[in-house]
Amino acid sequence: MSSFALNARLEGDSYFVSDLTLCTVRLLKDANYPWLLLIPRQSDLVEIIDLEEADQMQLMREIALASRVLREVTDCEKLNVGALGNQVSQLHVHVIARYRDDPAWPGPVWGAVPAQEYSHDRVETLIEKLRDTLAGADD
Repeated sequence: MSSFALNARLEGDSYFVSDLTLCTVRLLKDANYPWLLLIPRQSDLVEIIDLEEADQMQLMREIALASRVLREVTDCEKLNVGALGNQVSQLHVHVIARYRDDPAWPGPVWGAVPAQEYSHDRVETLIEKLRDTLAGADD
């Protein structure tokens, strides 16, 4: 088994937030929606079922944790959670904060509008809040 390597597209499209027991947590570079990616730090994973059963359960705990943290930090109205992998096959889970006035509501976020760049201050503040809230929560 080879060592874990983050897909170059996932890395380039996101900022590092934190590492959990199983996953690395990253913030997508799209200010239209606060959007986390959870990527298990194991090699050769495409589907959730490729994880050992104990790691599947850990992934579910980490999805729940990331969801709670994102809701707390953003005060969003709805969370969208999904593991699609149609464009990047490396297993990753999207946790997206949604609002009734966001550009894609009520439809899916993919392709609805071009990605909006975060300002330096805004992204730094959001990442710091996410890190602090994750650190204060037990997974």
